Amino acid sequence: MNWTRRGFLGRSLAGLVATIAAPRLTPAQSPSRPGARGAAVLCSRGETWGRKVNDPAWKILGGGGASLDAVIAGANIVELDPEDQSVGYGGLPNEEGVVQLDASVMSGKLKKSGAVGALERIKTPSKVARLVMERTDHVMLVGEGALRFARAHGLEEANLLTEKSRLAWLKWKENLSDKDDWLPPADGVYAEPARVTGTINVLAIDRAGDMAGCTTTSGLAWKISGRLGDSPIIGAGMYVDNEIGAAGATGRGEEVIKTCGSYAIVEAMGRGTPPEQACREALQRIVHWTRENPDFDVKYVALRRDGEAACVGLRGRKDKPPQCSIRTAAGFRVINGSYLYEIPGTAMR
Repeated sequence: MNWTRRGFLGRSLAGLVATIAAPRLTPAQSPSRPGARGAAVLCSRGETWGRKVNDPAWKILGGGGASLDAVIAGANIVELDPEDQSVGYGGLPNEEGVVQLDASVMSGKLKKSGAVGALERIKTPSKVARLVMERTDHVMLVGEGALRFARAHGLEEANLLTEKSRLAWLKWKENLSDKDDWLPPADGVYAEPARVTGTINVLAIDRAGDMAGCTTTSGLAWKISGRLGDSPIIGAGMYVDNEIGAAGATGRGEEVIKTCGSYAIVEAMGRGTPPEQACREALQRIVHWTRENPDFDVKYVALRRDGEAACVGLRGRKDKPPQCSIRTAAGFRVINGSYLYEIPGTAMR
């Protein structure tokens, strides 16, 4: 194609007009000002962990603090708790017995994001992701480079593999094959340990109307060393738009990445789609990419900037629907979400 100055300017102006003309929220679809319903924090988990995460986040928001500070304070609760084997310290390791953590943060106010992947020896990857956002012109650091960056900023290093997680990894290793040289104890037979895929999202809006989000995880248990899921990928595991809302994902990260899940939800809300329907549409994209009634799970949570929240999963049961929890000035509330496929009387993978 032969470009001229006039042709270049014409194409640029046409692109600008198209961008301005793209459908966005109208006054009838959203509040006339950000944060019209006040501050709110949403956690991708239910009653127990939801209270633990939302309480410190709400302490910041309720006092007039920033949404970015709130989501990281909430995420740190799980990252530092060794009893949770899917996030941070105590997370289940990769196939080599090494804990590698992923996290991302995004600030609507700053219009910036930061992420780390395959980070070792740092209990709070969300803090490192924030440093990437605020102290570099990059979006993501991974592996040894991410560790050196955290070390340069004075974050304390530690062995992330707890005894509980080490034993779970060893059980998996010993039962991986009956043709290798790893043997289980002679005095007992192990059942194969569950392959945990847990993650946590924290989304918030503060009194100033600014939104932020954080997603953090230790990733898929027994993963290949260096594997990244959706959690550190902006637009997949989490996405924030100050004018619209925020969304986050948990579950099978590979399918979320392929469908740009969280970004798709926020963009749908920007066109006026309610949060629950936006989450369902994003899940239908996964079904389209894979198959009807898949044997894995993905859960999306969404928080619109007016405080309306939703939680939708691929799979669920009437007695165990997908859940998230929200904290506002009105108090704490668990949201029982909806799902696409019901699993009658069976446990979910």
